[in-house]
Amino acid sequence: MLSVVAESILQTIVKHFYSEFIFGSFINPIIKKLSNLTLENLREDLLYRIYNNKNCKYQWKSAVDDNYFTEISRSLKCCDAKLEAHALNTNFELLQFEVRSRSIDWKRLIIPLKPRDEQSCRYLGPNFNYMGEPIRNAAGRGNRPEVLLCHDMMGNYLEDKHYRTSKKWDDYRFYHWAAIDYFNYFSHEYVTIPPCGWINAAHLHGVKVLGTFITEGNSGTQKLLWILDHHQRINEICDALVRLCEHFYFEGWLINIECNVPTDKANDLIYFIETLRFKVSQKIPNGAVFWYDSVLHNGSLSWQNEINDKNVRYFHVSDGMLINYMWNDKSLNDTKTLVHEERQSIFKVFFGIDVFGRGQVAKFRCRETLSRIARNEFSVGIFAPGWTFETLRDYGFNIKNPNGQYDVNDAFLRRNEKFWWLLWEYFCTHSYTEQPFFTDFCLGSGHYTYNQGSVVLGSFFNLNRQSLQPSVPLFEIAERCYDDAVFGGCCLRIMKSDVVLRLFTTNFKVKKFFIFAYAYKVRELDGELECVLRFSDDTINPNKDGYIYCGDYGNSLGIQRSKCFITSIKNNYYDDLLELMENSNTAIRIPFDLLNNWKVRYYGVTFESEVNVKDIGVLYRKKTNSYGASAYLGAIYFNSFSLGEGGGPYNLEGSSNWARISNRFVLRD
Repeated sequence: MLSVVAESILQTIVKHFYSEFIFGSFINPIIKKLSNLTLENLREDLLYRIYNNKNCKYQWKSAVDDNYFTEISRSLKCCDAKLEAHALNTNFELLQFEVRSRSIDWKRLIIPLKPRDEQSCRYLGPNFNYMGEPIRNAAGRGNRPEVLLCHDMMGNYLEDKHYRTSKKWDDYRFYHWAAIDYFNYFSHEYVTIPPCGWINAAHLHGVKVLGTFITEGNSGTQKLLWILDHHQRINEICDALVRLCEHFYFEGWLINIECNVPTDKANDLIYFIETLRFKVSQKIPNGAVFWYDSVLHNGSLSWQNEINDKNVRYFHVSDGMLINYMWNDKSLNDTKTLVHEERQSIFKVFFGIDVFGRGQVAKFRCRETLSRIARNEFSVGIFAPGWTFETLRDYGFNIKNPNGQYDVNDAFLRRNEKFWWLLWEYFCTHSYTEQPFFTDFCLGSGHYTYNQGSVVLGSFFNLNRQSLQPSVPLFEIAERCYDDAVFGGCCLRIMKSDVVLRLFTTNFKVKKFFIFAYAYKVRELDGELECVLRFSDDTINPNKDGYIYCGDYGNSLGIQRSKCFITSIKNNYYDDLLELMENSNTAIRIPFDLLNNWKVRYYGVTFESEVNVKDIGVLYRKKTNSYGASAYLGAIYFNSFSLGEGGGPYNLEGSSNWARISNRFVLRD
């Protein structure tokens, strides 16, 4: 029989390293010897510890001999190679499906695209960081401008290409997903397949992912002409591109033809785009095909920087058209006129902004360019947002250190927050709607790996492990702290005090009950940290909002107009709380007991009737005489539940501090 540690090793491999079908003859016989094999609640952390740190504190080598480690290590390296993202460079590779992971079922590894409630999009205005400021509901998808993000950084396929992790924990991350509708992974390879980490991070936030099909130079011309030789080849190539979408579970393609096409093949190029779009729409849920403004109807390579009578046919046969960056105000006006004449949607036009500044005012002045697009109600394509990371080298930072650096990470996060904070006023922010809602704020990287408040592992970079991110940029409001966390790689350090700061815009429907929790750390002499929920009841007063302050107010429940002040459930009622959550099929996501001075508060609320929770914010009540004070937020959890007709949390109501809120009283005028 294998030891407990050896059994845990193998279980973790099976669960988190791509399942037993990858390991074949070595792993399967051992698995058959194990009794009571449970695969549902295992963590990647254990295997990472074993694989990367032979001298870990668990002394695994005393339980597993070198032969086992050698075989496991060899199998892992083989899997890592198979799962490493890469491009395809020939039509033969594309048609023959020459991908390293062709034998792997990616459905087990990819997060399905999370649904978004398009009626829950909001324009938060210039004061988007603060709850209580006026907001405006946006129209649903197809009736509002959208955002396409084109990620092109130093050729791509860098540290992000690995399925599992890299030691370069400071590398580029994107995490402002609430404003993004499409994410395009871009490289100058022929067929760019997005890495798994990007797909999962985007899907977790409801963002559709596009690969890139690009032809450049003489070699690109030859590949394209071979495809356009006859319609059968076009159909075969389109089927192959769709197959990649199906295999890797992403949503479509950006088509970038940057070569001249013979005039007699121009119609075949139109047929190619039209056919691909049709096949993607038929087989890929939420599928989309975008066209980049490059080639004219006659096949000439000539960027128009607008839609006109020379390229409008491509606009008709695509789901969206990315306009080259050299446009001007006349381009905006002429495009608007033509699109209206063609009776097409203006929101399908994505005017491009190259963050590096080709053709437009950009960099930290992108706001000026975006405002011109927004005034004309076009969608926008933001190209090369990795500028915030890549250009750090211009200021003496070593962005290529394979082990990562604190100064690079700190500088990148500050620049990145500022960049997106300057743009956010013009974006439509998507609200979180899915419950249960949980985040530990992890960006998909860490100098350390934390579990329940304690360091358990070293550094990692793995976008598959990114958590749900705040709905707005937090520039000079809060910052990611990589020296402490509850789970993952970081937490939030709250910098601004004595004002309610918006973290998440939500649309949580609560029929009667909800449970809310947060993990926090603040010294008593530095002040108090609270979370604040904004809610409404459309049947009482659709224009009136109420605020629930979740703090520590002794044993009292304070209710006044628009505001409720509630106290967390007492510790000695945690068993009852656990039973309640189990009965309502609600899992505990923040443990009751945390390490390293992290604390957790759980709150329970009962309403008279259905409400909509519209925001989750934070309030740091800083003591005026405190010096060097800090408040940290490590995790947030929210879930509403139903206990059936007549059900209720009776064991918790009363002395446990469970709150009963009168909608009519709080929301009255």
